[in-house]
Amino acid sequence: MSRYKDKISKKAVALKYDNDQIAPMIVASGMGHVAEKIVELAADNNVPVYEDTSLATVLSRLELGTEIPEELYKAIVDIYVYFLKFSPSNSPSTSEADTNKS
Repeated sequence: MSRYKDKISKKAVALKYDNDQIAPMIVASGMGHVAEKIVELAADNNVPVYEDTSLATVLSRLELGTEIPEELYKAIVDIYVYFLKFSPSNSPSTSEADTNKS
């Protein structure tokens, strides 16, 4: 796949969870340049980034401001648990769950 196609096909979705919510909510979603900006903003604000192309594809189809559907709870919980295993001082800012780019 060409570098250009890699850049335009990259997807990113940002989730937010508050204790008063039932499930995490989609707060940002984008492809290409917008996806790169979402990841850049996360890094600038010490927000961990988890790469999973398949999950990003599914989540990117949801509207902003919606809670994730129940069918995706397990996948999202697994990601949250993964990040809880690392202390902020030694955790990498990016983790690769799926190295295949869509």
